Amino acid sequence: MKSTEAHWGGTVTFLLFLFIFLPLLAVLINVVFPGFFFGKLEYGGFGLITEIFHRPLWRQSLWNSVLLALGSATFGTMIGGALATVRARWNFAAGRLLDTAAWLLLIAPSFMIAQGWVLFASADGLVHQWLGWTWVTSFIFQPSGLVFVMALSKFPLAYLAIVSATEWNVRQFGQAARLNGAKPFTVWRTVDFPLALPSFLAGWTLVFMDTIGDFGLPAALATVYKFPTLTYSIYSAIYQSPVRFDMAGVLAFYLVILLALAMALLFFALRRSRFDFLNAKAVRTVREKPRHAWAYNIVIGGFLLICLGIPIGTSAAVSLLKQMGEGLTAGNLTLDHYSDLFTGAAGDHRLLEYVEGLYHSLTIAAAAAVFSMLIGFVTAYVLSFTESRFKSALQLFSVISLAVPGVVLGIGYIFIWNQKWLEPLGLHLYGTPALLVIAGIAGAIPYAVRVQMGSFGALSGTMLKAAAIQGAGVFDRMRHIVLPLVRQSLLMATLASFGTSIFDLALASMLKPANYSLMPLVIDRAFEFSRYGYATAATVVSCLVVVLLIVALQATGRWVFRRLDGKRNQELV
Repeated sequence: MKSTEAHWGGTVTFLLFLFIFLPLLAVLINVVFPGFFFGKLEYGGFGLITEIFHRPLWRQSLWNSVLLALGSATFGTMIGGALATVRARWNFAAGRLLDTAAWLLLIAPSFMIAQGWVLFASADGLVHQWLGWTWVTSFIFQPSGLVFVMALSKFPLAYLAIVSATEWNVRQFGQAARLNGAKPFTVWRTVDFPLALPSFLAGWTLVFMDTIGDFGLPAALATVYKFPTLTYSIYSAIYQSPVRFDMAGVLAFYLVILLALAMALLFFALRRSRFDFLNAKAVRTVREKPRHAWAYNIVIGGFLLICLGIPIGTSAAVSLLKQMGEGLTAGNLTLDHYSDLFTGAAGDHRLLEYVEGLYHSLTIAAAAAVFSMLIGFVTAYVLSFTESRFKSALQLFSVISLAVPGVVLGIGYIFIWNQKWLEPLGLHLYGTPALLVIAGIAGAIPYAVRVQMGSFGALSGTMLKAAAIQGAGVFDRMRHIVLPLVRQSLLMATLASFGTSIFDLALASMLKPANYSLMPLVIDRAFEFSRYGYATAATVVSCLVVVLLIVALQATGRWVFRRLDGKRNQELV
């Protein structure tokens, strides 16, 4: 039996090693041996690493990334923490909108959000033309403004991490402090905040890692504002002439170091924090209705209008305008941009480019979602219910998967899968859609594992042990016991993986096969060439298609589950 568990554990560990850790290792090897993946075994030493301090572009990219990540993590955690604190205690109508908006921002690709802000705040953007607010342009297009925009799009990571930690109410500690004369702010500073500190640190780290590995914001800003970051410089190094894999490898090395430091800080803080404050007196938090609920609704509604309404609303408005500079008038409204998506605009070198790109992206995302769900299911099972000797390695790889950004995976895949000796084996995957599927799986695995680990944690291992005693193998236990109990989380993991895979601009840019259209690249290319109407129309249609597909698949899954339950009940009768 243990050999069977070892087989399952070894299989998923190998897959995570191949899809996630090996590309990361390849990037690190390339720094010391620059020609290793190109047939030249030359020891370059560590001199290339120090060149970042002597090359202005490299140094500026590093500084910009650190500045953006630190500022966004701090400001985003402040926003997320404040909203989570209010949401955990009070019950008001806009609270549900806040939860929905947090998930929408979490799934929405950053390059689309950034494009909306660019169209809104640029010198010829909507806020300048319609309202005459020139100060918005100068505020947004500077480092502090970019921190502001990034924090507004990344705060859901901190918000969800902190609000999930408020499930249990331990206010007896605060009440004891109040009885001893402490004021409300003193209670929060000395009791509530220290107890919630691990969740704040987790949220800060998640925002930091997601920001420093983000490719979408620099890609969108490149058209109007020069702000090089590590991710964009890595991309530029690969697509410049001549190709600079050494430069890309060094910048990726520093990106990995920064991510590793962030994770180390999180683990250190969590180890020094106490988690034993939950006791028998803890009860589930019950939200109270605030005295002035209307004020909460207005404040939260105004905040959501800024962080979600501005980028999405701007894209929707621009998609309906013939010319941005002529205002929102009846004569300037048009549906031509949407028509161009499906018929091809005059002068396009390829008709139906968007439709083809959307089809390719949906197909790749669907395949990645299914495989990541299966790998995530087995991973969650091995981590939760087995004593496999691969458990520690599997835990390590699943944690690393959270921190590896798309650009690092992309360059790692180029190093590994662009090898001539793989051609006779049929494994030369670089330049093929298959590598995009593998990259999509790698990017979706963190979501698939964590969504399923939550439901697996609620299962008792007694049933599985009883089934094992009766001779049921690991596959039978997965199929007949675990699967029916966690099927809803499997569906959610699949949909979450699908939603996150389809809009990955970094991997699409780096791994796209020749003459192969992908939806994120169609949108980004149109935006880069100032075809804003076409780009925003494609953004609106893509988001609607993905949302409708997710809603339809979720409804279909629930219908299938009800049918299966009804059939099972009839068999029992």
